[in-house]
Amino acid sequence: MLSLASDYQEGAHPAIMERLVSTNLLRTPGYGTDEFCESAREKIRAACGCPGAAVWFLSGGTQTNAVVTGALLQPWQGVIAADTGHISAHEAGAIEFTGHKVLAIPHYAGKLRAEDVRRFCETFFADENWDHMVAPGMVYISQPTEYGTLYSLSELTELSRVCRDFGLLLYADGARLAYALACPENDVSLPDLARLCDAFYIGGTKCGALFGEAVVMRDPKLMPRFFTIMKQRGALLAKGRIPGLMFDTLFTDGLYLSLGRSAVDIADRMRAVLEDAGCAPALDGFDSPTNQVFAIFSDGQLEYLKNRVGYSFWERRGNRTVVRFAASWATTEDNLREFTEIIGGMPR
Repeated sequence: MLSLASDYQEGAHPAIMERLVSTNLLRTPGYGTDEFCESAREKIRAACGCPGAAVWFLSGGTQTNAVVTGALLQPWQGVIAADTGHISAHEAGAIEFTGHKVLAIPHYAGKLRAEDVRRFCETFFADENWDHMVAPGMVYISQPTEYGTLYSLSELTELSRVCRDFGLLLYADGARLAYALACPENDVSLPDLARLCDAFYIGGTKCGALFGEAVVMRDPKLMPRFFTIMKQRGALLAKGRIPGLMFDTLFTDGLYLSLGRSAVDIADRMRAVLEDAGCAPALDGFDSPTNQVFAIFSDGQLEYLKNRVGYSFWERRGNRTVVRFAASWATTEDNLREFTEIIGGMPR
């Protein structure tokens, strides 16, 4: 069966595997203090145009969101997120488990609008009882969003301005950042993220690495003991050189961006296949331009598809179901041809 359920099902890009094998028996210091991690940090700082940034390597997205949120927020603070945001919906309460509340507000095309965040903060601080309540301390976004949509540079700039006005930190989840950066519709660069966000992470798990995310902190003083906090939260890898080596490879010769481009290109052609098959738009008034492809099917069509192609359930809508297909850095032309044949044979 062709599996397009997610973008982390394969192992790692061959260039990463080759370097892991060739360096396997080297003996290096632990906990991310090795030469590979330092090389990766320098390459990431250069790509972000932020030579003074702190760069840390963690193993996965949920862990990264929980550890960073717990480190940045004061005990009485929570984090504003879209109600469809990953930390709001698909992280099993990991943020709440750290002792912080997710303050969910309605999304617009999967995104937070600056004016909605401003209104939330104005209403909160106008309440004379606000000191009895969980105060907003941070705004969480993801680039791209859960719906595969993108924050434009103007939207990100306005969000950053609102955060500055209310003394909030701005944090961006970049689990699929390679696919956002490579998208023709995108106008937000790594230097933009480093300039406008207080912290963000560059995703590796879904973008060509075996595992791993790289946290970029513009001002290291925001988390002065983050090494210790990572250790305390079980997030400090003894063999820290492994994610360092993987990110060093991803940020050599433009590999990270090229992996994103191939996935976005195939996803665009998957959308065209679905359109040619008469599949109605699955999202209300917007579409995903990145590597996530959404479609809506009848029960009969899903019965046909279920043993032919893997997908992720998204939501039930009346008597039909919205599903997501995800192209990845490893999705091939042969995969696309098989997908085209499957969709072409689907009952109308």
